[in-house]
Amino acid sequence: MSNRLRIVMAQINLLVGDVRGNAQQVIETALRARDELHAQVVVFPELTLTGYPPEDLLLRPGMQMHVLAALERIKHEVRGIYIVVGHPHHATGGLYNAASVIHDGHILATAHKQHLPNYSVFDEKRYFTPGSEPCVVDIEGLRLGITICEDIWSPGPVQQAKAAGARCILNINASPFHAGKGNEREAVVRDRVRETGLPVLYLNVVGGQDELVFDGESFVINAQGEVTQRAPACAIGLYPVDLEIGETVHPVPAACAPRPDNIASIYAVLVLGVRDYIRKNGFKGAVIGLSGGIDSALTLAIAVDAVGAEHVEAVMMPSRYTADMSVEDARAQARGMGVTYRVIPIEGAFKAFLDALEDEFKGLPADVAEENIQARSRGVILMAISNKLGKILLTTGNKSEVAVGYATLYGDMAGGFAPIKDCPKTLVYKLAEYRNSLGEADAIPRRVIERAPSAELRPEQKDEDSLPPYSVLDTILERYVEQDRSPEEIIAEGFAADTVRRVVWMVDRNEYKRRQAPPGVRITRRAFGRDRRYPITSGYLATQLPEKGEP
Repeated sequence: MSNRLRIVMAQINLLVGDVRGNAQQVIETALRARDELHAQVVVFPELTLTGYPPEDLLLRPGMQMHVLAALERIKHEVRGIYIVVGHPHHATGGLYNAASVIHDGHILATAHKQHLPNYSVFDEKRYFTPGSEPCVVDIEGLRLGITICEDIWSPGPVQQAKAAGARCILNINASPFHAGKGNEREAVVRDRVRETGLPVLYLNVVGGQDELVFDGESFVINAQGEVTQRAPACAIGLYPVDLEIGETVHPVPAACAPRPDNIASIYAVLVLGVRDYIRKNGFKGAVIGLSGGIDSALTLAIAVDAVGAEHVEAVMMPSRYTADMSVEDARAQARGMGVTYRVIPIEGAFKAFLDALEDEFKGLPADVAEENIQARSRGVILMAISNKLGKILLTTGNKSEVAVGYATLYGDMAGGFAPIKDCPKTLVYKLAEYRNSLGEADAIPRRVIERAPSAELRPEQKDEDSLPPYSVLDTILERYVEQDRSPEEIIAEGFAADTVRRVVWMVDRNEYKRRQAPPGVRITRRAFGRDRRYPITSGYLATQLPEKGEP
């Protein structure tokens, strides 16, 4: 003898700080789950009402007042369905990352998150007090254990819930993306299932929030450790889960969205991150300096896919050193993608600066100062267009350049958001090839992908005049930045000692540039910014200065 319980997983996109708007979304979604999907339970993500991460908004005196008002609205306006909703909760002992079960105007139970992550991009111990007790609630005869995000990453909370009588686990999340994260989540949940024999419904939020992108991919794993259902990545939706309840709880198999490969996943996350940053911050579109190089070409494609060609403007700003092929390729891509395209030469601005600085520069050879003036001339033009049109300026620098400081402050680093900031140069090429595979014609001209990269700030300039080959540079950077390997360990792997020391020196000495760079989408385990926080002024740099003869 068995009966069924229908639970809807609400994989939705929230706006941090918009408590009223988030509550309205909960109400509308719960009514739809009840009336259209005939659900008995609807489950929402971690910290639904504030969005995640709310950061120091939690310290605002009025925040809890808004949260309490939102909970009252939900209790008053939705009946006939159980609602599991995440929110901050002031209680005896402090502020908790909580989830409440609401039904017919009453809060039946409230779970407090026990394991507060305080690593990588997470900083929850700054705000929350850890819970200690399990939360198990009876819903239509089924005892459900409620856990929150990090609680599923260690055995204790789920085992506590089982000991308290839980027969199935609901785990609500705000789990940000990095490459390979989907497989990690399912492996961790499978471990909890193996330890307890309880099926798990894992709900994740979707959407971009500053550097972080939450990719969704909510899923269900049965008591045998099999994935019986998976929601698509980077898409909102309501996903009914039918549980057959008898001697055991059996999730009925349903649609299992295939997981995209690594490159496709990253591209989708970049698009979602750009779209939400533009949309949630109220910009009318995007402006991009289109140079004819691979980085700006990829950034343009991402922007078009994010907000539509009609909202994107590309600006080519040739200088005396810009190759004809750069102008041709930029024009071809802009026309092919249907964006507004303008050409604004910088020779006049560049010459005006040189004239103004003539006395200061008198008798001194041309060097990086003149190169940077060109980049800054472009930055001024692009920011002026951004200000006038209300469109955000997207910077085009990649992680390789950001890491070693191969970029100009107030020049090509000027802007409001950096879509490929966490993408190494070698990944940029793979993403460009992937984007071209999506259509009949190349979105990114073939010559842009195949030509040697150059900043075009002096005659015959190539990136490899100043940097190791990107295949070598990116491999060293991955070990030093993302894996925290020492220079000695990297050298021991067979990399040239001079090259390793030079790269490490460039990374360490350019923290001041990164601190002034715009935020960008995080796609690796260790991005600059929220993940990697180094002092600008540091004596540690002195231990890694290049040896004599190195730059």
